[in-house]
Amino acid sequence: MDLVTGGAGYIGSHFIKTYLNRFPESEIVAVDNLSQGHAGALSMSSRIHFEQEDIGNTEAMVEILRKYEIKTVIHFAANCYVGESQENPAKYFQNNCIHTLNLFKAMQICGVKQIVFSSTCATYGNPVYSPLDEQHPQNPINVYGSTKLMTEQALRAYSLAQGWSYVALRYFNAAGADESGLIGERHDPETHLIPLILQTALGKRKAVQIYGNDYDTPDGTCIRDYIHVNDLATAHIAAIKYLRENPGGEIFNLGSTRGSSVLDVINTCRKVTGRDIPVEYSARRPGDPPLLVANAEKAQRLLGWTTRYDLRQIVETAWQWEQHPQFPSGR
Repeated sequence: MDLVTGGAGYIGSHFIKTYLNRFPESEIVAVDNLSQGHAGALSMSSRIHFEQEDIGNTEAMVEILRKYEIKTVIHFAANCYVGESQENPAKYFQNNCIHTLNLFKAMQICGVKQIVFSSTCATYGNPVYSPLDEQHPQNPINVYGSTKLMTEQALRAYSLAQGWSYVALRYFNAAGADESGLIGERHDPETHLIPLILQTALGKRKAVQIYGNDYDTPDGTCIRDYIHVNDLATAHIAAIKYLRENPGGEIFNLGSTRGSSVLDVINTCRKVTGRDIPVEYSARRPGDPPLLVANAEKAQRLLGWTTRYDLRQIVETAWQWEQHPQFPSGR
């Protein structure tokens, strides 16, 4: 059986739903301490074995790994806010690095040596060239990116020293929601652009804050590569298959390969919702590079993976969720 850390979170829950749909006879284990996840996101199926636990608790993780005879770990659990990481670096080093190393210790004790790791394009820092491929220099400019890079380096060491096989997936900007409307993006506080825009369209916020309009981009706002959360989910399934057939370690970018500025996203949201969405301009945030767009050719070639959703479809699924953002349990 496979184990998903952070399974009650945004990306973890979408992965689990996609995984169970793809493999209708399978079961899966989800571990989450519910500090950011929602238990209701896992009420979708009786084939999910949920364990409320912290991955940093090595003894408890050893028990879980042995109880379910885990073969592969899909590791999503992490703190993931760039701004917060700059303000509270200790939290990010503790959870994203130390707790992850405790998880690795449990895996090593139990002989579990296969892992798919949720990494990030934030490990690259300011682009030297664009689009970014996997050979681009890694020089993160925020703490969040630094913690993910450290974990990538730890995985390389475990692969060389302990014979682990791993795939690290460097996401660009995850967005959207499942078409079922049963699960979607819900953070507290919410910091991601598309939910903030759509909540403004619903009147829950006064205006969308645009942090900087003086970047060296066509309209002065940051450009990002938005990828639907279900496209990320299918990439993880392909990554599991890849690592089981290809021992060692590999890195893949996951993105749409298309860049959209903040204003592009706002205008798309206006078209989808049919509503006026006011904006306010603020100073740049520390740690925000002007441009991040993926070269995902390697994932397309070696994983056989491509994206299915464009920006409008991402916004449409997110809009469906934001109008009724309740998990089945009501949380």
